[in-house]
Amino acid sequence: MKLSFPAAGTDDAHDAQAALIRRYGRVAMDEAEVIVPLGGDGFMLETLHGIARTPRPIYGMNLGTVGFLLNEYRPAGLPERIGRAEHVELHPLRMRAKTASGEVFEEFAINEVSIFRETRQAARLSVDVDGVCRMPELVCDGLLVATPAGSTAYNLSANGPIVPLGSPILALTPISAFRPRRWRGALMPNSVHFCIRVTDPAKRPVSAVADFTEVRDVVEVEVWEDRDFFYELLFDAEHNLEERIVKEQFVP
Repeated sequence: MKLSFPAAGTDDAHDAQAALIRRYGRVAMDEAEVIVPLGGDGFMLETLHGIARTPRPIYGMNLGTVGFLLNEYRPAGLPERIGRAEHVELHPLRMRAKTASGEVFEEFAINEVSIFRETRQAARLSVDVDGVCRMPELVCDGLLVATPAGSTAYNLSANGPIVPLGSPILALTPISAFRPRRWRGALMPNSVHFCIRVTDPAKRPVSAVADFTEVRDVVEVEVWEDRDFFYELLFDAEHNLEERIVKEQFVP
């Protein structure tokens, strides 16, 4: 099995990379049958973004903190573990952001697309869903659209719902909503097209972030799920991603 071992910039990840290369050898990522990222969830996202044009199956091993998208790090029997692993398809979000100067940027996100205020003043937004204005005015620190895989990341910290993997649902979650104060967000089919407009961009500037790629001073952000593209993630059967999402809902 041809394996590639990209590693995060930590001593633990580099040590693990060296040990795995000695044991299994390595090839370049574009030649690998399976890519084995070594690090945490942040590095896993970086790896997924880096292989977007030439996707390969991904079997990550955790050498970070949480490791939600990764398997336990064990160097022994790696090809056998990969051969027994369960396959999960993750569809990314697409973001199209238009700035105040008229520039248009397109990015994709595995976890979420987030809208943030840039100054001390709250953002003033409106939200369209499939061309219908569902929220004429939302005053908040921000707003995010999360995938099921990303629902346990920033979305959960913002008091958004956990969405089981495989559900045809996206979470629309406000960040510190001021008006309407009691709005807690919405669960929407993954077929919808969101259009978020900044209603006072000069006084209340806003940025948009697709995972970790930021576009500043936006006036309009479109978000939808790309059903034509997916990432193939591999997980040990005893510790798969769907089970992790279920467990997160019972953590006190």
